[in-house]
This record gives sequence, C-alpha cells and structure tokens, in this order.
Amino acid sequence: MFINRMPLGTDRVKQMADDDYMALLNRAKEVLPETIENHERFELPELDILQEGKTTVFRNYIDVTDKLRRDPQHLLQFLLRELGTPGNIEGRRAVFKAKISSSSIDEKITTYTETYVICSECGLPDTKMVKEDRTLILECEACGARRSINVRKTSKADTQNVLRVGDTIDLLISDIGKKGDGVGKYLDYAVVVPGTAKGNTVHVKITNMSGKTAFGIITVERSDK
Repeated sequence: MFINRMPLGTDRVKQMADDDYMALLNRAKEVLPETIENHERFELPELDILQEGKTTVFRNYIDVTDKLRRDPQHLLQFLLRELGTPGNIEGRRAVFKAKISSSSIDEKITTYTETYVICSECGLPDTKMVKEDRTLILECEACGARRSINVRKTSKADTQNVLRVGDTIDLLISDIGKKGDGVGKYLDYAVVVPGTAKGNTVHVKITNMSGKTAFGIITVERSDK
C-alpha cells in the first residue's frame, strides 16, 4: 500500500525542535541539586569597625564568622597572626589591642575566605574543613571537590618587616610634621615622635599604630629591631 507522506513545513519542524528542547531543559532542572538551584551570590556583611582609644573593635565579628561557617577562634587566630596584634573575642565583637584600619582587616578576611572557605573548583562557599593525618582538607559539599589547605607560614623575615605596638627601634628624624612632631621613616612606616628635632637619631618605643603610620615616644630601652 502506498502512503503519501507530505514533507513537514519549516515552521512545524522548528516548533517540534523547540518543544524537544524545552522538555529536555525541564528534565535537567528537575535533577539539578538544590544547592545549585538556590545558590545566591556569596557576600559577607559589611564590616562594622570602630576605633576606641588605642583599640580597634570589630563590632559584627560573629555575624561574619556565621556567614563563613567557621569557628570564631580559628578566624581570630588568623587575624591576630596576620595583623601582628593581640586581641580577643568579647560577646559578638572582636577587640584588637592596636589601631587597625578597616581596609587592613577586610584584606585579611578576604585572604582567609579564599584560603579556608571558597571551593577552588566551583567557587561556592559550601565547604567544610576536615583533617586527614596532619593535612587540613577543604571539602566542598556542593560539587564534592577536595583540596589541601596551603597555609602561608610567617617567616622570620616577615616578622622583621612588620612594626608592632611595643617594639623599640632606632630612628632617624628626617622631617617635622604640621604639629611640630618629629617624623622618621622605618621600613614602609612613617613614625611620629613628639619632642624630637630633624636630624636626631633616637631610641623610640612604638605606642600606637594606624595603618602605615606609627606613633612613638623616646625611650632608653634597647632597640629590638
């Protein structure tokens, strides 16, 4: 028996292809993991930093660790080591015993997030830290990727190139500030020392820090830098 089969029109063929594509797309959506479907762009809360005298208060510290899903003490020890200052947690705040700029804290938290939180394969923060033997592993709960956490160790050279509150240094006063205080250059810090004159070399104890500006007083203590 001969059956006359008329060729399908171009519009009809296109409609069938579109229907097949939508059916496949809907099936793909049904099998997607919920974590990928519902994932939102990862953003940390804006840091709430306050200077109180000679201390720096990180007022929403626990909000940040909650978002990172990390132990507050783990992040604190990282920040203290990187910023070169003592500090502690008080309630939902972190208190640093030095003047530290918001940008410095933000930079260190970004480094922590990239090292200890974000998956290097899928870029999501849905990870957890596990220890295998002596190796710390970052395990992604979204894509299943695993990688060792490579922590940069602070070398002796790094320590020598950082100025901290309490350090004593030998300083050449090379300029005079607007308020009449002597100013010298140490590493990449500007050190302000009241009661000094241009051209003097003095023993200075660092009493305060604000970013790359340090404040000190003349001391008879032996220089440790």
